[in-house]
Amino acid sequence: MENKDLKEDRAPESVSAPEKKLSAEKAGDDSPDRGNIGEKKSPDVQSESSEEEKISNVQKGENPEAHKDGENTGNVQNESTEVKHHEANKEGERSVDVQKESRGVKITEPEKDRGAEDPTPDAGAVPMEEKENEPVFDGTENPEIGENGRHSESDLAAQGTAWPEKAAALKNYVVERGAAVGNFVRRLSSGRKEELDQGQGGSENNIVSNNEEDKKTNLFKDWNAWNPLTLVKNTLDANAEAKGIRVEDMPAQHLLQGPVFKGKVILFSCSESSDCRMARSFLRQKGLRYFEINIDVYPGRKAELEQKTGSSFVPKIFFNEVCLGGVKELKAMDASGELDEKIKGLMETEAPLSAPLPPSAEEEDFGNNGMVDEFESVVKNLRKHVVVKDRFYKMRMFSRCFVASDAVDFLAEDQLLERDEAVDFGRRIASKHFFHHVQDENIFDDGNHLYRFLEHDPVVSTKCYNFSGRTNDMKPKPAIDVAAKLRSLTLAIYAAYISDNGKHVDYRSIAASAEFVRYLKVTEDLQRIDLHDLSREEKLAFFINLYNMMAIHAIVLWGHPNGALERRRFFGDFKYVIGGYPYSLSAIQNGVLRGNQRPPYNLTKPFGLKDKRLKVALQIPEPLVHFALVSGSKSSPPFICYAPGSIDEELRLAARIFFNDTGFSIDADTNTASLSKIMKWYSVDFGNNEREVLKFVANYLEPARAEQLLGLLGSNQLKVTYQPYDWSLND
Repeated sequence: MENKDLKEDRAPESVSAPEKKLSAEKAGDDSPDRGNIGEKKSPDVQSESSEEEKISNVQKGENPEAHKDGENTGNVQNESTEVKHHEANKEGERSVDVQKESRGVKITEPEKDRGAEDPTPDAGAVPMEEKENEPVFDGTENPEIGENGRHSESDLAAQGTAWPEKAAALKNYVVERGAAVGNFVRRLSSGRKEELDQGQGGSENNIVSNNEEDKKTNLFKDWNAWNPLTLVKNTLDANAEAKGIRVEDMPAQHLLQGPVFKGKVILFSCSESSDCRMARSFLRQKGLRYFEINIDVYPGRKAELEQKTGSSFVPKIFFNEVCLGGVKELKAMDASGELDEKIKGLMETEAPLSAPLPPSAEEEDFGNNGMVDEFESVVKNLRKHVVVKDRFYKMRMFSRCFVASDAVDFLAEDQLLERDEAVDFGRRIASKHFFHHVQDENIFDDGNHLYRFLEHDPVVSTKCYNFSGRTNDMKPKPAIDVAAKLRSLTLAIYAAYISDNGKHVDYRSIAASAEFVRYLKVTEDLQRIDLHDLSREEKLAFFINLYNMMAIHAIVLWGHPNGALERRRFFGDFKYVIGGYPYSLSAIQNGVLRGNQRPPYNLTKPFGLKDKRLKVALQIPEPLVHFALVSGSKSSPPFICYAPGSIDEELRLAARIFFNDTGFSIDADTNTASLSKIMKWYSVDFGNNEREVLKFVANYLEPARAEQLLGLLGSNQLKVTYQPYDWSLND
């Protein structure tokens, strides 16, 4: 249906990254700029006036999120607030231009032109497009709201009527986050709050201290020199120092480098082999830095192994060009002292050209190869011919979009089609996720509807970390094939850099590994795949494995989250674009795997009724996923790579491992059962009350412990407590 009241307009726009902090983070969101990937606390690129306005509002008891929700209600009383926010954003965009130029980043002429154009007279009063924040559980418990996100019946009766979910969620956020936001603001203002209270702070521009300005200047100055490994190193070093351990004394698997060798140690291996795991453990115990060639990841190297040894059996360990054999042979050499002599020779002898070469991320790259999409050339020309700019639609300003009628005009002329045929042709293109309606109202219709290319979506371009700046225009591969490739690389990473029990992760080595680089390349194939043909088992294995690798990816780039606010960002703002839509860790867990249920202590569901991702969610929630999802904390379950053919059996095994390890304990002397906090937070997934939850647990305990638990349940004398959740890093 056409919108008769459509008006076209341009609002001042940020430089090359569309709406980086203009729409999704206008209300004070703390998510990172694409340039700040490696930072644990990435400051928003915005003007000082915009920062001070938010700081001032928080100090007065106002919450930035309240402005955003107030705008969504369309209350006339908020028009002046919207004008202030828009003016602050204009100043922030000019600041971004200056900052980019100061870093030597070239601003293209179209970007300068867009920023220089005069808006319509009322543009300042037009609220910008806003994306609703997904409900996220950050580990903070709210006793006023149950774990399933609902108020008690007595509370609702006292209120007289049910609140809208959004308003109740806002109230909860303001009440529970006030102290945390206040601490954040005090840190941001560098202790200037006292001066402001005494009237000594001068103008609002003085809120941010000179030290903060120096930090920003240094940040932009060193932007191009940023290395995400630095953050991981600092985090690990800080953890070691806190434990009283010197970095030099840390185990070899925690270090990027072992002893300095002129020669090379090469391990040929595969992912699922107990002998290969033993070989890795042995080399680490000896303090040897080695390069691993996983023949599952690099199948072409299997022929090289056969040529050099006459067999493709793994593991095989090479010292330079000499094959010493497998782990059995190395242990025999170690017992006789021969291995120490060979290690000494390795330190002094450089590897000849005949030695196996270490693997390369570009070697046999199967991440982005394939056929070109049938619509690639049409879409390429469409991008050139339609006018992409900010436009006014249904009382909102939408950035970098085009009008449907312009696209239909081009398709009709380019493909020699009648107008109705051109619309059908456009729907075929849109179904491949090259572009979407700005409000997901339809697939593609003629008229004044607004559409946006995938690369121009503000969430995709700023928060999706499998998106490198342009849409993957290759023909989408079958989802099951992409899942199999990702699983193969996940197995290789787990085998090489995660302990045998799955509880300790060498994040630093993962970040530097060729396997991880290849994994990131393959994730670009997720951008436009079709998830709807996946079976329940395939969907479970795919999303569990993806969640766990996304968590590793987020820790490598951002560092481990410290505190509730950083966990909220970790679970809600780190996303992949999958099948044309962004998925956060919270969306995968609560939206897909839990069948679109509310996160604990939240009042809204991840996916609304019109959300296209709702079709991907499981029809029946799977409670066992809680013992498979790993967020990088010590209280998380161990890492396991799941296969679709045996997913249910593997999930039952994961539950048994979890409860028979640290997830459950019972004290017969005091008749007390101790459960993981996971069983409290997500109790609605396991039963309607505590008794049913304990019966669920009994199904996965060893027979003797299950009998003991059920006996105490029958006597009605059992007390239940919940273990503190350890959020520290599982390194």
